[in-house]
Amino acid sequence: MNTNSPLSRRNFLVRGAVFAAGLPALKALAEETVTLPFENGERPLVKYPQKRPLIRLTSRPPQLETPFSVFNEGVLTPNDAFFVRYHLAGSPPSMGQLGAEKFQLNIKGAVTTPLSFSLEELKKDFEPVEIVAVNQCSGNSRGFFKPRVQGGQLAHGAMGNAKWRGVRLKDVLAKAGLAANAKQAVFNGLDKPLLPGTPDFVKAIDIDQAAEPDLLLAYEMNGEPLPWLNGFPLRLVMPGHYGTYWVKHLNEILITDDQFKGFWMDPAYRIPDDACAAIEPGTKPKHTIPISRFNVRSFLTSVEDGASLKRDRATTLRGIAFDGGYGITEVAVSDDDGRTWRSAELGKDLGKYSFREWMLPFKPARVGKLALRVRATNRLGQSQPMEPLWNPSGYMRNVVESTTVTIA
Repeated sequence: MNTNSPLSRRNFLVRGAVFAAGLPALKALAEETVTLPFENGERPLVKYPQKRPLIRLTSRPPQLETPFSVFNEGVLTPNDAFFVRYHLAGSPPSMGQLGAEKFQLNIKGAVTTPLSFSLEELKKDFEPVEIVAVNQCSGNSRGFFKPRVQGGQLAHGAMGNAKWRGVRLKDVLAKAGLAANAKQAVFNGLDKPLLPGTPDFVKAIDIDQAAEPDLLLAYEMNGEPLPWLNGFPLRLVMPGHYGTYWVKHLNEILITDDQFKGFWMDPAYRIPDDACAAIEPGTKPKHTIPISRFNVRSFLTSVEDGASLKRDRATTLRGIAFDGGYGITEVAVSDDDGRTWRSAELGKDLGKYSFREWMLPFKPARVGKLALRVRATNRLGQSQPMEPLWNPSGYMRNVVESTTVTIA
């Protein structure tokens, strides 16, 4: 297990990734192989439209992971480096389907007045809001689970932090008027399954949650229109919650008077129903609940696993930490297997949903190999265990991560 394993690069290739009929080609302009730090970690590093070279897990649909070195570039993840996750082979929708002049968001179901909004109407008729928030895939870091579990074998790059601009979901729903029996809000986007019988990717939340002020219908990301592969022209932003709820290419909100029953709510994206979302490796949970908020995570970003440092030469360790929206209050670093810890200095606070940068002066005093361990704590006192927990879906990893360095 490590946090920042360097990407070994070889086998420079030129390839193309061509999608289903009717969808435009996504061309990998330059491709080389990278090795992630776990079994079967060979991946192509490719460039897609509006993206720098990213780690490709699958091409149909596109699943692209951010190289870990990007997280040392700054607290906000650049749009061209932001990870991509789709579920349906027909994704993403073609740009012809997504043109802003044709786009309509439809609000229907248990509302007083069914409504439709163009993108320009959303911008004109509602107060614009900005929030900095982490979007993290439920299976981020799944490749480190032992015993190994099914699903995309991701390293630590299926996450990103951005400034999102849009309108409050609750304001849009208020305009339509919720019926007295409204129970859930159900979100659907323009990405559709190719084959009959394949469940459409649809997510639902309780109506009380939909009324929380931090949920946005976002049309901008880091001051620019959403990238095509990150949900253009509109997506749901649900700060503090895993990316499964952040529906892309959002064009329909259905208000129901009953509990929505769909594949991507049950049986998909479920976790063991206990405080740690964990069970004994190799067993099955007795009861499950939908995955919800992030737990606490922290990383060292400025030093790669396997790096060499000089004895008695001062350096500054840097990294990031985040949680599900309570806010990080402390980050500590240990170089003696957790026997002692030193508190790091926290960087600028961009909001309780954002990455929080941390810094710590470090001067190695002895030669040899050592492990740098990073632990964060949030305002509720929640932190990270020293040993990783396990669940059969490979969700919600939050162990104290370790980076091994050599002191010479």
